[in-house]
Amino acid sequence: MTTLVSTTDTVTRDALAVLQPGFTGTTAPDWLLRRVGEGLASVGLFGRNIHSPEQLAALTARLRAERDDVLVAIDEEGGDVTRLEVRSGSSFPGNLALGAVDDVDLTRAVARELGRRLAECGVNLNWAPSADVNSNPGNPVIGVRSFGADTGLVARHTAAYVEGLQAAGVAACTKHFPGHGDTAVDSHHALPRIDVDLDTLHARELVPFRAAVAAGSKAVMSAHILLPALDPTRPATLSPQILTGLLRQELGYEGLIVTDGMEMDAIAGTYGIERGCVLAIAAGADAICVGGGLADEETVLRLRDALVTAVRDGELPEERLADAAARVRALASWTQGVRGAASGPGADEQEGTAPGAGAGIGLVAARRAVTVTGTTGPLDGPAYVAAFTPVANIAVGDETPWGVAAELSRILPGTETGTYGSGSVAPAAEVLRAAGERRIVAVVRDVHRHGWMSAALDEVLRARPDTVVVEMGLPVAPPRGALHVATHGAARVCGVAAAEAITGTGV
Repeated sequence: MTTLVSTTDTVTRDALAVLQPGFTGTTAPDWLLRRVGEGLASVGLFGRNIHSPEQLAALTARLRAERDDVLVAIDEEGGDVTRLEVRSGSSFPGNLALGAVDDVDLTRAVARELGRRLAECGVNLNWAPSADVNSNPGNPVIGVRSFGADTGLVARHTAAYVEGLQAAGVAACTKHFPGHGDTAVDSHHALPRIDVDLDTLHARELVPFRAAVAAGSKAVMSAHILLPALDPTRPATLSPQILTGLLRQELGYEGLIVTDGMEMDAIAGTYGIERGCVLAIAAGADAICVGGGLADEETVLRLRDALVTAVRDGELPEERLADAAARVRALASWTQGVRGAASGPGADEQEGTAPGAGAGIGLVAARRAVTVTGTTGPLDGPAYVAAFTPVANIAVGDETPWGVAAELSRILPGTETGTYGSGSVAPAAEVLRAAGERRIVAVVRDVHRHGWMSAALDEVLRARPDTVVVEMGLPVAPPRGALHVATHGAARVCGVAAAEAITGTGV
């Protein structure tokens, strides 16, 4: 039941200000514009909202016609997680590829160019980068979204990414605090638990976040994970000990604290989104991310009313809600002040920018990230590409194409491809039959995590030892095949770089 609230009183406006909702469609619906006029200070964008850069620029301009300082947020990590290029694949490699190169100037330049493209379209808050240390290679949701498993490497590249993105006038939102790398459960589906002691957390998980704070990250996103060493009962997003005690007081962070998506089962399936929203703000969060799955006006009103009711019932201090709203507005004010300042003449020549910065920097980075094992010569004739495809996690989604088939077909006309999943009855036999006499290029993604994929690959290699293997996930399994190419990610440019390596056509 919706509480009857005023649309003009301070508490209601503050409740709207802390929400970061999504919507459906490629134009702003009337209800969204109306709520922006009433005090909604942020809007979240997803792949469903984006058709082209021109359309996106028109959409953000329409939002700003309603409220000039509105925060327009997006989940654009580059690499496997892209919203700008959800239907074509990203022009930028993801974090693991950048970590594999380990050139902080390159990372900074990639983030700056990505930020420039976002700013050009009117987006001013990016829910990135991931600062998670991927210490568990079986992690089903982080993986290539992390810079790597080495704490120091993750910390220096997190800082460089934050600096590059914000130099382009786009606020960084470093995630997923206090670290999602050592989980074996996807928080989209359940509540992960990390059972490590405080010394481990401080020496591993928290180091990249300290680096992000020192680099001036404008926002930090909380994780829906349970860390009993810090709080035995509540996940980080709802924990005063973690958000206020650890992040605010111990790490000295003064920027915006944003929650991960509240409709994820780790919260929605345990507390419900209304209760979760109130607990998150009470714990120290300043902004509620919701809209990946729930993207309608009713959701906005439910969360607004839950916050207003909690204040009026004395469950949520009015001062805490006012403080959260003030932090949202402070970030909005920062984005106004830097709008367009970083994209002027000579920007690419500024100190710390890697050679090759600009439109082609993503491909430059992807090429540098490729690792090739084996001595077989390059492919010079039509091949058969066998794409062994796992089920995509929700963060990545299944809309975005990946692999090497398109680029190989361009370089080697006559190349064909087939896709094989865990439900395939006899994938290896199907691959061998379809390939005929052509060389096989087997494309895998996290083969170490998928028994069916590893078994099928072994069977193909026994029959055809000249097979080329391309690993587009974490390269944990030992290299196999006559030629093994590790791309450290499945972005479109990673596929281009792999095809160049296979055919010997790279620059």
